[in-house]
Amino acid sequence: MDVYDAMRTTFAARDYTDEQVSDEILHRILDNARFAPSGGNRQGWKVLIVKDKAVRRQLKGIMAPTIKQYKAEAMAGETPFNTINPSQVSQTTISNTSANFPLVDDLENAPVLLVVCVDLTQISSFDRDLDRVGIISGASIYPFVWNILLAARNEELGGVLTTFLANQEEAAKPVLGIPDHFAVTSMIAIGKPVKQLTRLKRNPVEDFSRIDNWQGDSFTL
Repeated sequence: MDVYDAMRTTFAARDYTDEQVSDEILHRILDNARFAPSGGNRQGWKVLIVKDKAVRRQLKGIMAPTIKQYKAEAMAGETPFNTINPSQVSQTTISNTSANFPLVDDLENAPVLLVVCVDLTQISSFDRDLDRVGIISGASIYPFVWNILLAARNEELGGVLTTFLANQEEAAKPVLGIPDHFAVTSMIAIGKPVKQLTRLKRNPVEDFSRIDNWQGDSFTL
């Protein structure tokens, strides 16, 4: 598949057919994804391939409080879990919100379920001393995560990146045996999509690009 075609058609696929994904295909996906860049080429990623349905059910239960809070804040018109504007949603509202969520509801049956972690001893976090949430650390792991999704697309599969589990990292670690110095960065499901999307909607270049300065002219042709 042409790389531009893959970039324009790799969507968040949460509904899969019953068709299984072979270990050979999954290995090929990871074998190509590993060429993602990382700081110092330290490749601090670790991928857990979760096949045990009992473990998947545990993870679903672990994520439930996070999903409830996410949904409650989103339904109130907020950006959930953002670090700038404090949430006005009460704990009572959160508790009364359903934990149902696409993909998670049927997590046990996803053809492939990956939990991607990163070794924090291998990460250069240049923003660690700034008075805001850290962002830079993700540069050494999310290119790898995205490569997994692009490789899946190349195999005519679909996938979705979720981060609910990261919010419940301390509960997830003992279930999955994750060492203290590793961080949970994402959970990825992969399978044959029930429906393949071929056209995604995104804002045009002019909306998000400026020349020389924040108040500069939009970059347009």
